[in-house]
Amino acid sequence: MTLRRLLLTLISLAACLGSFGLASAADAQVPASPRRIGVLLTGLSSESKEAQQFRQGLRDAGYSEGRDVVIEWRTVGGDYVRLPEVAADLVQRKVEVVVAAGTVAAQVVKRATSTIPIVITNVADPVGSGLVTSLAHPGGNITGFSNMLAELSAKRLQLLKEAIPRVVRVAVLWNPDTPWHAKVVDDLKAAAPSLSIELSVVSARTPGEFSPALSAAIRAHAQALYVLDAPLFLGHRAMLVGLASKARLPAMYAARDFSEEGGLMSYGANYGDLYRRTAGYVVKILKGAKPGDLPIEQPTKFELVVNLKTAKALGLTLPQSVLLRADEVIR
Repeated sequence: MTLRRLLLTLISLAACLGSFGLASAADAQVPASPRRIGVLLTGLSSESKEAQQFRQGLRDAGYSEGRDVVIEWRTVGGDYVRLPEVAADLVQRKVEVVVAAGTVAAQVVKRATSTIPIVITNVADPVGSGLVTSLAHPGGNITGFSNMLAELSAKRLQLLKEAIPRVVRVAVLWNPDTPWHAKVVDDLKAAAPSLSIELSVVSARTPGEFSPALSAAIRAHAQALYVLDAPLFLGHRAMLVGLASKARLPAMYAARDFSEEGGLMSYGANYGDLYRRTAGYVVKILKGAKPGDLPIEQPTKFELVVNLKTAKALGLTLPQSVLLRADEVIR
Protein backbone atom coordinates (compact mmCIF):
# COMPACT_ATOMS: atom_id res chain seq x y z
CA MET A 1 0.00 0.00 0.00
CA THR A 2 1.35 3.40 -0.97
CA LEU A 3 1.90 6.04 1.65
CA ARG A 4 -0.81 8.21 0.08
CA ARG A 5 -3.36 5.41 0.18
CA LEU A 6 -2.42 4.56 3.78
CA LEU A 7 -2.98 8.18 4.84
CA LEU A 8 -6.38 8.28 3.12
CA THR A 9 -7.41 5.05 4.84
CA LEU A 10 -6.41 6.37 8.27
CA ILE A 11 -8.25 9.65 7.70
CA SER A 12 -11.40 7.79 6.63
CA LEU A 13 -11.21 5.50 9.68
CA ALA A 14 -10.76 8.45 12.02
CA ALA A 15 -13.78 10.19 10.49
CA CYS A 16 -15.91 7.11 11.00
CA LEU A 17 -14.82 6.76 14.62
CA GLY A 18 -15.50 10.44 15.22
CA SER A 19 -19.01 10.14 13.79
CA PHE A 20 -19.67 7.10 15.97
CA GLY A 21 -18.51 8.98 19.05
CA LEU A 22 -20.73 11.96 18.27
CA ALA A 23 -23.73 9.71 17.71
CA SER A 24 -23.09 7.88 20.97
CA ALA A 25 -22.82 11.15 22.88
CA ALA A 26 -26.02 12.41 21.30
CA ASP A 27 -27.80 9.18 22.17
CA ALA A 28 -26.66 9.45 25.79
CA GLN A 29 -28.00 12.98 26.08
CA VAL A 30 -31.52 12.09 24.89
CA PRO A 31 -33.28 10.07 27.61
CA ALA A 32 -36.20 7.78 26.89
CA SER A 33 -39.58 9.54 27.06
CA PRO A 34 -40.69 9.79 30.70
CA ARG A 35 -43.78 7.83 31.73
CA ARG A 36 -46.89 9.87 32.48
CA ILE A 37 -48.86 9.40 35.71
CA GLY A 38 -52.05 11.18 36.70
CA VAL A 39 -52.71 11.72 40.42
CA LEU A 40 -56.14 12.95 41.49
CA LEU A 41 -56.18 14.09 45.12
CA THR A 42 -59.59 14.91 46.56
CA GLY A 43 -58.67 16.52 49.87
CA LEU A 44 -54.88 16.75 49.94
CA SER A 45 -52.46 18.98 48.05
CA SER A 46 -49.57 17.91 45.83
CA GLU A 47 -47.18 19.21 48.50
CA SER A 48 -48.76 17.33 51.42
CA LYS A 49 -46.76 14.78 53.42
CA GLU A 50 -48.77 12.02 51.79
CA ALA A 51 -47.92 13.25 48.29
CA GLN A 52 -44.26 13.44 49.31
CA GLN A 53 -44.45 9.82 50.42
CA PHE A 54 -45.86 8.90 47.00
CA ARG A 55 -42.84 10.59 45.41
CA GLN A 56 -40.58 8.71 47.83
CA GLY A 57 -42.17 5.42 46.79
CA LEU A 58 -41.33 6.19 43.18
CA ARG A 59 -37.75 7.09 44.12
CA ASP A 60 -37.41 3.86 46.07
CA ALA A 61 -38.19 2.04 42.82
CA GLY A 62 -35.63 4.10 40.89
CA TYR A 63 -38.08 6.53 39.28
CA SER A 64 -37.22 10.23 39.47
CA GLU A 65 -39.98 12.79 38.94
CA GLY A 66 -39.17 14.90 35.90
CA ARG A 67 -36.60 12.45 34.55
CA ASP A 68 -38.30 9.05 34.48
CA VAL A 69 -41.88 10.08 35.19
CA VAL A 70 -44.03 13.15 34.68
CA ILE A 71 -46.79 13.44 37.27
CA GLU A 72 -49.96 15.30 36.36
CA TRP A 73 -51.05 16.42 39.83
CA ARG A 74 -54.71 17.40 40.29
CA THR A 75 -56.52 18.37 43.49
CA VAL A 76 -60.06 19.61 44.10
CA GLY A 77 -59.94 20.65 47.78
CA GLY A 78 -62.78 18.34 48.76
CA ASP A 79 -65.13 19.69 46.06
CA TYR A 80 -66.79 16.63 44.51
CA VAL A 81 -68.45 18.75 41.79
CA ARG A 82 -65.08 19.37 40.11
CA LEU A 83 -64.07 15.71 39.94
CA PRO A 84 -65.65 14.74 36.58
CA GLU A 85 -63.98 17.63 34.75
CA VAL A 86 -60.59 16.93 36.29
CA ALA A 87 -60.83 13.18 35.66
CA ALA A 88 -61.76 13.80 32.02
CA ASP A 89 -58.76 16.09 31.64
CA LEU A 90 -56.38 13.39 32.88
CA VAL A 91 -57.87 10.86 30.47
CA GLN A 92 -57.51 13.31 27.56
CA ARG A 93 -53.85 13.79 28.44
CA LYS A 94 -53.35 10.06 27.85
CA VAL A 95 -51.62 9.32 31.14
CA GLU A 96 -50.51 5.70 31.49
CA VAL A 97 -52.01 5.20 34.94
CA VAL A 98 -54.30 7.25 37.20
CA VAL A 99 -54.07 7.33 40.99
CA ALA A 100 -57.48 8.17 42.44
CA ALA A 101 -57.54 9.14 46.13
CA GLY A 102 -60.85 8.67 47.91
CA THR A 103 -64.04 6.78 47.13
CA VAL A 104 -65.83 9.45 45.08
CA ALA A 105 -62.72 10.25 43.03
CA ALA A 106 -62.24 6.55 42.31
CA GLN A 107 -65.87 6.17 41.18
CA VAL A 108 -65.58 9.22 38.90
CA VAL A 109 -62.34 8.02 37.30
CA LYS A 110 -63.83 4.55 36.79
CA ARG A 111 -66.68 6.15 34.83
CA ALA A 112 -64.18 8.23 32.83
CA THR A 113 -62.08 5.31 31.55
CA SER A 114 -62.28 1.54 31.28
CA THR A 115 -58.88 1.18 29.63
CA ILE A 116 -56.35 3.30 31.55
CA PRO A 117 -55.15 1.45 34.68
CA ILE A 118 -56.47 2.98 37.90
CA VAL A 119 -54.77 2.65 41.30
CA ILE A 120 -57.19 3.64 44.05
CA THR A 121 -55.98 4.69 47.48
CA ASN A 122 -57.61 5.72 50.74
CA VAL A 123 -60.91 4.12 49.69
CA ALA A 124 -63.20 2.98 52.50
CA ASP A 125 -65.01 0.04 50.88
CA PRO A 126 -63.84 -0.87 47.34
CA VAL A 127 -66.36 -3.71 46.98
CA GLY A 128 -69.35 -2.02 48.63
CA SER A 129 -68.81 1.16 46.62
CA GLY A 130 -68.95 -0.81 43.36
CA LEU A 131 -65.35 -0.25 42.31
CA VAL A 132 -64.35 -3.92 42.23
CA THR A 133 -66.11 -7.23 42.69
CA SER A 134 -63.42 -8.77 44.88
CA LEU A 135 -60.48 -7.59 46.94
CA ALA A 136 -58.40 -10.63 46.04
CA HIS A 137 -59.20 -10.53 42.32
CA PRO A 138 -60.40 -7.01 41.42
CA GLY A 139 -60.37 -7.64 37.64
CA GLY A 140 -60.84 -4.90 35.06
CA ASN A 141 -58.59 -1.86 35.17
CA ILE A 142 -58.65 -1.14 38.92
CA THR A 143 -56.47 -2.12 41.87
CA GLY A 144 -55.07 -0.31 44.90
CA PHE A 145 -55.59 0.20 48.61
CA SER A 146 -58.44 0.36 51.10
CA ASN A 147 -58.13 2.38 54.30
CA MET A 148 -60.44 0.17 56.43
CA LEU A 149 -62.29 3.22 57.73
CA ALA A 150 -65.55 1.34 58.19
CA GLU A 151 -63.84 -1.32 60.31
CA LEU A 152 -62.08 1.32 62.44
CA SER A 153 -65.15 3.41 63.23
CA ALA A 154 -66.20 1.68 66.46
CA LYS A 155 -62.58 1.51 67.62
CA ARG A 156 -62.33 5.28 67.25
CA LEU A 157 -65.43 5.83 69.37
CA GLN A 158 -64.05 3.46 72.01
CA LEU A 159 -60.78 5.42 72.15
CA LEU A 160 -62.68 8.68 72.58
CA LYS A 161 -64.60 7.20 75.50
CA GLU A 162 -61.39 5.87 77.05
CA ALA A 163 -59.75 9.28 76.73
CA ILE A 164 -62.73 11.13 78.24
CA PRO A 165 -64.68 8.64 80.41
CA ARG A 166 -67.26 11.23 81.47
CA VAL A 167 -68.47 11.70 77.88
CA VAL A 168 -71.99 10.40 77.33
CA ARG A 169 -73.17 12.60 74.44
CA VAL A 170 -71.19 12.70 71.19
CA ALA A 171 -72.01 14.56 67.97
CA VAL A 172 -71.03 12.81 64.74
CA LEU A 173 -70.13 15.08 61.83
CA TRP A 174 -70.73 13.52 58.41
CA ASN A 175 -71.01 14.57 54.79
CA PRO A 176 -74.17 13.13 53.19
CA ASP A 177 -72.51 13.38 49.77
CA THR A 178 -69.82 10.87 50.79
CA PRO A 179 -71.27 7.46 49.75
CA TRP A 180 -70.15 5.28 52.64
CA HIS A 181 -70.84 7.75 55.49
CA ALA A 182 -74.42 6.57 56.01
CA LYS A 183 -73.21 3.03 56.77
CA VAL A 184 -70.57 4.30 59.19
CA VAL A 185 -73.18 6.35 61.04
CA ASP A 186 -75.30 3.18 61.37
CA ASP A 187 -72.25 1.27 62.65
CA LEU A 188 -71.58 3.98 65.24
CA LYS A 189 -75.20 3.95 66.39
CA ALA A 190 -74.92 0.20 66.89
CA ALA A 191 -71.69 0.54 68.92
CA ALA A 192 -72.68 3.54 71.04
CA PRO A 193 -75.00 1.84 73.61
CA SER A 194 -72.29 -0.56 74.78
CA LEU A 195 -70.12 2.49 75.54
CA SER A 196 -72.97 4.31 77.30
CA ILE A 197 -72.87 7.00 74.63
CA GLU A 198 -75.79 8.82 73.05
CA LEU A 199 -75.15 10.04 69.52
CA SER A 200 -76.48 13.03 67.65
CA VAL A 201 -75.72 13.40 63.95
CA VAL A 202 -74.87 16.72 62.29
CA SER A 203 -73.97 17.23 58.64
CA ALA A 204 -71.92 19.48 56.38
CA ARG A 205 -71.64 19.39 52.59
CA THR A 206 -69.56 22.56 52.25
CA PRO A 207 -67.15 24.52 54.47
CA GLY A 208 -69.90 27.09 54.92
CA GLU A 209 -71.94 24.45 56.74
CA PHE A 210 -69.25 23.66 59.33
CA SER A 211 -70.28 26.39 61.74
CA PRO A 212 -74.03 25.59 61.63
CA ALA A 213 -73.20 21.90 62.15
CA LEU A 214 -71.18 22.62 65.27
CA SER A 215 -73.89 24.96 66.53
CA ALA A 216 -76.33 22.06 66.14
CA ALA A 217 -73.93 19.85 68.12
CA ILE A 218 -73.87 22.39 70.95
CA ARG A 219 -77.67 22.62 70.96
CA ALA A 220 -77.73 18.82 71.29
CA HIS A 221 -75.53 19.23 74.41
CA ALA A 222 -72.73 17.20 72.85
CA GLN A 223 -69.67 16.82 75.07
CA ALA A 224 -67.40 15.72 72.24
CA LEU A 225 -67.23 15.63 68.46
CA TYR A 226 -66.55 12.64 66.21
CA VAL A 227 -65.54 13.67 62.68
CA LEU A 228 -65.90 11.09 59.94
CA ASP A 229 -63.11 10.89 57.41
CA ALA A 230 -63.96 12.86 54.27
CA PRO A 231 -61.92 14.82 51.71
CA LEU A 232 -64.04 17.92 52.44
CA PHE A 233 -63.10 17.85 56.12
CA LEU A 234 -59.46 17.01 55.43
CA GLY A 235 -59.12 19.74 52.83
CA HIS A 236 -60.48 22.36 55.25
CA ARG A 237 -59.15 20.88 58.47
CA ALA A 238 -57.75 24.16 59.84
CA MET A 239 -61.20 25.73 59.70
CA LEU A 240 -62.88 22.69 61.20
CA VAL A 241 -60.37 22.27 64.02
CA GLY A 242 -60.60 25.99 64.77
CA LEU A 243 -64.39 25.88 65.05
CA ALA A 244 -64.25 22.81 67.31
CA SER A 245 -61.72 24.59 69.52
CA LYS A 246 -63.90 27.72 69.67
CA ALA A 247 -66.86 25.56 70.66
CA ARG A 248 -64.63 23.83 73.24
CA LEU A 249 -65.54 20.43 71.82
CA PRO A 250 -62.83 17.77 72.17
CA ALA A 251 -62.79 15.90 68.88
CA MET A 252 -61.75 12.55 67.44
CA TYR A 253 -60.56 12.46 63.83
CA ALA A 254 -59.43 9.78 61.36
CA ALA A 255 -56.11 11.26 60.20
CA ARG A 256 -53.06 12.63 62.01
CA ASP A 257 -53.24 15.81 59.91
CA PHE A 258 -56.06 16.97 62.20
CA SER A 259 -54.10 16.36 65.40
CA GLU A 260 -51.13 18.20 63.94
CA GLU A 261 -53.50 21.07 63.15
CA GLY A 262 -54.67 21.19 66.78
CA GLY A 263 -57.34 18.49 66.99
CA LEU A 264 -57.40 16.50 70.21
CA MET A 265 -57.05 12.95 68.86
CA SER A 266 -56.80 10.96 65.67
CA TYR A 267 -56.70 7.27 64.98
CA GLY A 268 -56.47 5.53 61.64
CA ALA A 269 -54.27 4.19 58.91
CA ASN A 270 -50.85 5.72 58.38
CA TYR A 271 -51.71 7.53 55.16
CA GLY A 272 -48.08 8.34 54.37
CA ASP A 273 -47.31 4.63 54.30
CA LEU A 274 -50.43 4.00 52.23
CA TYR A 275 -49.37 6.53 49.58
CA ARG A 276 -45.82 5.15 49.48
CA ARG A 277 -47.20 1.67 48.84
CA THR A 278 -49.53 3.11 46.21
CA ALA A 279 -46.47 4.28 44.30
CA GLY A 280 -45.20 0.69 44.37
CA TYR A 281 -48.36 -0.48 42.62
CA VAL A 282 -47.99 2.27 40.01
CA VAL A 283 -44.46 1.07 39.28
CA LYS A 284 -45.65 -2.53 38.88
CA ILE A 285 -48.21 -1.38 36.31
CA LEU A 286 -45.65 0.73 34.44
CA LYS A 287 -43.53 -2.42 34.23
CA GLY A 288 -46.37 -4.38 32.66
CA ALA A 289 -48.52 -5.78 35.47
CA LYS A 290 -52.27 -5.84 34.86
CA PRO A 291 -54.19 -3.95 37.57
CA GLY A 292 -56.95 -6.56 37.71
CA ASP A 293 -54.36 -9.18 38.72
CA LEU A 294 -53.09 -7.14 41.70
CA PRO A 295 -55.17 -7.66 44.88
CA ILE A 296 -56.65 -4.70 46.73
CA GLU A 297 -54.47 -4.36 49.83
CA GLN A 298 -55.27 -2.94 53.25
CA PRO A 299 -53.25 -0.75 55.62
CA THR A 300 -50.57 -2.44 57.67
CA LYS A 301 -49.68 0.56 59.84
CA PHE A 302 -52.07 2.43 62.13
CA GLU A 303 -51.41 5.38 64.38
CA LEU A 304 -52.96 7.04 67.41
CA VAL A 305 -51.92 10.68 67.74
CA VAL A 306 -52.82 12.78 70.78
CA ASN A 307 -52.40 16.54 71.04
CA LEU A 308 -51.60 17.19 74.69
CA LYS A 309 -51.49 20.97 74.14
CA THR A 310 -55.10 20.86 73.00
CA ALA A 311 -56.09 18.66 75.95
CA LYS A 312 -54.62 21.21 78.36
CA ALA A 313 -56.35 24.07 76.57
CA LEU A 314 -59.67 22.22 76.99
CA GLY A 315 -58.96 21.49 80.65
CA LEU A 316 -58.70 17.75 80.07
CA THR A 317 -56.38 15.32 81.83
CA LEU A 318 -56.03 12.31 79.58
CA PRO A 319 -55.48 8.87 81.16
CA GLN A 320 -51.98 7.45 81.09
CA SER A 321 -53.37 4.35 79.40
CA VAL A 322 -54.20 6.48 76.35
CA LEU A 323 -50.94 8.42 76.35
CA LEU A 324 -48.89 5.24 76.61
CA ARG A 325 -50.72 3.70 73.65
CA ALA A 326 -50.26 6.78 71.49
CA ASP A 327 -47.81 6.53 68.62
CA GLU A 328 -47.17 10.24 69.00
CA VAL A 329 -47.99 12.76 71.71
CA ILE A 330 -47.85 16.38 70.58
CA ARG A 331 -46.74 18.45 73.58
